Order: sequence, then structure tokens, then C-alpha cells
Amino acid sequence: MRWVTRRNLHVDRTACPWLIRRFIDPEAEFVFVSTGAEPATVDGLTFDMRGGEYSHVDGRCTFEAMVERHRLEGDAALVEMGRIIRDADVPPGRTRRPEAAGLDALIRGFQRSTPDDGEKLRLTSPLYEALYTYCRMKVADRAPGRPAARPRLSYRRRVTDHLNEEA
Repeated sequence: MRWVTRRNLHVDRTACPWLIRRFIDPEAEFVFVSTGAEPATVDGLTFDMRGGEYSHVDGRCTFEAMVERHRLEGDAALVEMGRIIRDADVPPGRTRRPEAAGLDALIRGFQRSTPDDGEKLRLTSPLYEALYTYCRMKVADRAPGRPAARPRLSYRRRVTDHLNEEA
């Protein structure tokens, strides 16, 4: 299937292709159009664009909307990943998940360093695979109904431990 989104990919528009290829359509082909393109005039399923078939819904990003629409919300790691992607894509007025700022910074770096959107997808796919693995570990470490425990190591201790690993 052909999937269409806006050019100059950012967080949601790099995360959704990973989700599509990994869980929805392994043979997906991606096409990138100008911001003003009318979804009705393009050949393919549109996502993360004005009037697209898949878009932000009720405060959720396109990635989260795809997870819900394709009934993938039973995978707690994908749900957590969606929250991180939402916070990185559209920073909320309140607190943000700590992973979101790093994801936003990395994708902005790809935006500046990699002008070709197809190449951006190729380069960011392993990033999202790693984030998914991280989210799987994160949700596995949670007790039911409780947030994940935060490490209680001091900064000095973390630096010392890190330096000892390098030795």
C-alpha cells in the first residue's frame, strides 16, 4: 500500500512509518508531498497531514491514533511509546516524559542533517526499534497501577559507575 504524508519529516511522521512497517503494512511505500497538498488528490492513505485519513485526534498524536485504530493498544509498550512520541511531537503545557526531549532533539538533528525524507526513514527506523525495546523494558518493570521506579543514584555515583565501565 502507498502511504502519503508531508515533507520534512518530524517526530510523528518518522514514528508512524516505523509503526506501519512493523505492525500494519510490512510492504508499505511512502510518498512525501508539500504541506498544502489536498489529501483527496493524492494516491494512497494519508497520515499526519491536514485532512488526512490518520491524524491527531482528541489530544493524541497520529502514532497513538494509528495504534488505537489498528487495535494495537493491547501492547503496553506501543501505548507508552505513543505517549513519548506525543510529548516529543507536540510538547504539552505541563510536564513532559523525560524521554521526549531527547527524541525531539534527535529527530530535529535528522531534519537538519538529512534532507531526503526517504533516507530519514531509513536512518530513524533503528531509533524507533530501540525506543520500542526500551518501552517494553519500561512497562515490564512497572508494578500494576504504579509508575516505573526512578533510579535513586546520585549524579556523582552515576559518573563514577560510568567511568568504571569504561576502564
